[in-house]
Amino acid sequence: MSEERASFGSKIGMILATAGGAVGLGNVWRFPYMAGQNGGAAFILIYIGCVLFLGISCMVSEFIIGRHGASNTARAYTQLAHGTPWKWVGYLGVLTGFMITGYYAVVSGWCLQYVYASIMGELHGDPQFVKSYFAAFSQDPVRPVFWTVVILLICHFVIIHGVRGGIEKASKLMMPTLFVLLLVIVVASCLLPGAGKGISFLFKPDFTKVDSGVFLGALGQSFYSLSIAMGCICTYASYFTRQTNLMKSAVQISLIDTMVAILAGLMIFPAAFSVGVNPDSGPSLIFITLPNVFNQAFAHMPVIGWMISLLFYVLLSLAALTSLMSLHEVSTSFFYEELHITRKKGAVVVTVSTALIGIFCSLSLGKMDFLS
Repeated sequence: MSEERASFGSKIGMILATAGGAVGLGNVWRFPYMAGQNGGAAFILIYIGCVLFLGISCMVSEFIIGRHGASNTARAYTQLAHGTPWKWVGYLGVLTGFMITGYYAVVSGWCLQYVYASIMGELHGDPQFVKSYFAAFSQDPVRPVFWTVVILLICHFVIIHGVRGGIEKASKLMMPTLFVLLLVIVVASCLLPGAGKGISFLFKPDFTKVDSGVFLGALGQSFYSLSIAMGCICTYASYFTRQTNLMKSAVQISLIDTMVAILAGLMIFPAAFSVGVNPDSGPSLIFITLPNVFNQAFAHMPVIGWMISLLFYVLLSLAALTSLMSLHEVSTSFFYEELHITRKKGAVVVTVSTALIGIFCSLSLGKMDFLS
């Protein structure tokens, strides 16, 4: 059984939902590090250039395909392909989103665990303790799986309520909250003694570090950050109304995404440099380096340190969840439209199957490390 195609109910809801799909963990754990290591403001300028001249145009292209098709990504490309092999680009987008959902849910679940750990005060200790805490947790056969399932169920709850009642409504709540939390932590970080070194590390241009690899890294980060070619943009665009200005929307979404990435740098580097820590990237930055930074930077104000740690992981969980929702929706829309079933049944198919993928991904870090 199929159902009538839905649409976003408001412009702000559409912008926040689509921007939420773009804003994710990569904005926090990858962009700031890449900027700091590749020339600071020089990298940021190159990144902005990639967004302006390639990212936005690719986003608009996906908007056009999605809105014209008014269907899931695979069907939208099939309609335009007219029997040519280009239709498989759409199927590849769905498959990409589906596979990413599985492992992205694992890392998103880690964020929820660290929200819990922050509340319970489990992250206080010396650097070796924090490192061993993450190692023990990530290799545990139960807790990561539990949190993976929890965040997928939260995502599932949003998705089954549809575009307006689920995705749009949740995005209107989560995205403003994310921005408020981000600004609070940025202010707290930049007010720390010695924070200026971190700000300089991020924004001082060093063109001597710029080479072809930096350009390629900036291009890759821009595509990754904007969720290009993962089916998310195309799927959300299928819910756009005909009155939606695609170019203007793409610029606004790209601006929000870039602002979050830069603010994430202002959140991380001033605090890190205030205690003499040189941040790395990826999960180790989020789950090992930053807990140590918060412990040391706010050692004289433990309550403030506890609060900043909690707010940070709530922020991270929101960023992860908004991206996970968009990834989940890519596959959900495909299954319920192509199998002619209800949205709820399509969401169940995606939630269960990606949970299984997530469980294997999680266990591959511990008891079943032969899978990795």
